[in-house]
Amino acid sequence: MADTAFRALADPTRRRILELLAERDRTAGEIASQFSIAFPSVSHHLRVLKEAELVTAEREGQSIRYRINTTVSQDLVRYLMKLLGRRS
Repeated sequence: MADTAFRALADPTRRRILELLAERDRTAGEIASQFSIAFPSVSHHLRVLKEAELVTAEREGQSIRYRINTTVSQDLVRYLMKLLGRRS
């Protein structure tokens, strides 16, 4: 899990998407409107985040609403804290 999540977090566009989702849940269109890249590129980034289980997606009519998966995010923070604790 951690390897996939860290690879997903390596990209600045995906980190920005997570920042947007930290503010509130958003549809794919709302997320895409914040970038000057093509919608298929944003869709790819969302798919990577979803595969890394960093975000969840729920269909709402014709839209898909994305939100941060807080369980996985908390697990990553615990993992990092444990890693950093070993270095002290």
